[in-house]
Amino acid sequence: MKITSVETFLVAPRWLFLRVGTDEGLAGWGEPVVEGRAETVRAAVAELSGYLLGEDPLRLEHHWQVLTKGGFYRGGPVLSSAVAGIDQALWDLAGKTYGVPVHQLLGGPVRERARVYAWIGGDRPTQVAELATEQVEAGFTAVKMNGSAQMRHIDTPARTEEVVARVAAVREALGPDRDVVVDFHGRMSTAMSRRLLRMLEPLQPLFVEEPVLPEHSRDLRSLAESSGVPLAVGERLYSRWDFRDVLPSGIAVAQPDVSHAGGISELRRIAAAAETYDVAMAPHCPLGPIALAASLQLDFATPNFLIQEQSLGLHYNKGNEMFDYLLDPEPLRVRDGHIARLTGPGLGIEIDEAAVRRADETGHRWRNPVWLHEDGSFAEW
Repeated sequence: MKITSVETFLVAPRWLFLRVGTDEGLAGWGEPVVEGRAETVRAAVAELSGYLLGEDPLRLEHHWQVLTKGGFYRGGPVLSSAVAGIDQALWDLAGKTYGVPVHQLLGGPVRERARVYAWIGGDRPTQVAELATEQVEAGFTAVKMNGSAQMRHIDTPARTEEVVARVAAVREALGPDRDVVVDFHGRMSTAMSRRLLRMLEPLQPLFVEEPVLPEHSRDLRSLAESSGVPLAVGERLYSRWDFRDVLPSGIAVAQPDVSHAGGISELRRIAAAAETYDVAMAPHCPLGPIALAASLQLDFATPNFLIQEQSLGLHYNKGNEMFDYLLDPEPLRVRDGHIARLTGPGLGIEIDEAAVRRADETGHRWRNPVWLHEDGSFAEW
């Protein structure tokens, strides 16, 4: 079998899909994207595809090594995301070739269902208690919320109390048998995170995500030692080497993204490294159905898996949802807060290729918001 084509598709609301075709008629699908930089990643895929044409798609590890190390300049979100989508598609092809789901090729399943959470509240969190109640009624056992909109380096007591009050309202709506995840989204300085983590301790969040920006990862150890709240990082780390100094810092949860951190091949290595530090895996995935299916394949084969992000109802998905591009949405259907083990070959989903090609005719130009403080200076989104 030889690779004959590598195509990409800009798909609303903010996704980039990839199709690897072969001379035997089989096709594999992946999702390479940097949100807000889809066209840039598309160009990177096009540059890499020249190497792949004519190659055997089943040499997954060899292709991963060449694609990530064959250029003198390596790494970074754009290249790692381009490789990630290609890698997903090659795993999809491998599973379809052998007639088994990808998790079977990763050593077989260690669980029969994967716990997932739903997003509430949007970028500027409001009505979180009501929205949490809605998700409980929809069957979810965990929700995730942004802790705040933009925050000053050291903000006022009032703004600080607002964050705690919102989380408290969600905790009350959920009760003690369900979980809330609080995403600081890199919007907090180390000083603000240190203050807020202590105040959130009584509310027992499942974890607090991105308490500091990746460039301040050296501060994670002091935060972990100053609070009992589990800390999670990783959506803006792109390789096992990026995680090397973070895993021993005292974090509780690693959150690599299968569409950013080199794909299934690299995430399985990050998961193994995380296990040696007693760190759980909660893969980041606010993206489309291919990225979610790839994440789930890892979840079913990963002993230290904790919970999976998914984007149904996410505030960025206005006008389009994951199921719009699937021939059958049932494999990704959430029941009782979980998604059952995928049993179909490859990634376990069937892409509606006609719908994808129609969507690409329009494409998208999604960009993340750019926020400013009241004084006009830049604020972290």
